[in-house]
Amino acid sequence: MNLDPFDDLDRWFDWPVSSWLGGPVLKMSSGFTPAVDVWQDENNVYAQCPLPGVDPKDVKVSVENDVLTIEGKSERKTEVDEKNYYRREVRYGAFHRAVALPAAVNGDKAKAEFENGVLKVTVPKEERVKPKTIKVQVKSSKK
Repeated sequence: MNLDPFDDLDRWFDWPVSSWLGGPVLKMSSGFTPAVDVWQDENNVYAQCPLPGVDPKDVKVSVENDVLTIEGKSERKTEVDEKNYYRREVRYGAFHRAVALPAAVNGDKAKAEFENGVLKVTVPKEERVKPKTIKVQVKSSKK
């Protein structure tokens, strides 16, 4: 019995799409979407993303407009015939994840470390200029 509702969705994305169109069978490469934990303290926003088996040289991290983007690729090192799999949950291929951060940050000072298969990102918070409130003066018009 299949208890994972996403298995069917994953299989649908791996379906040979071009066969629907009567052309040669081309399999879509869906890659995977890594999980990301995000939290903050007084001074920083932190993100942690497990990327087991991924070479840190294949990971790109960027912060723009208070959005953290993690992208890269993971390649399978061993060859196993597709039909011999009993269950296949480990994903390979390209990945991309963009996460809106919970506070204004200074992306230029972001730091990323890769340790034991886990990407750790620290981004300092940035205090944005607060809107200036202008008092409206009322003048009476006398004729």
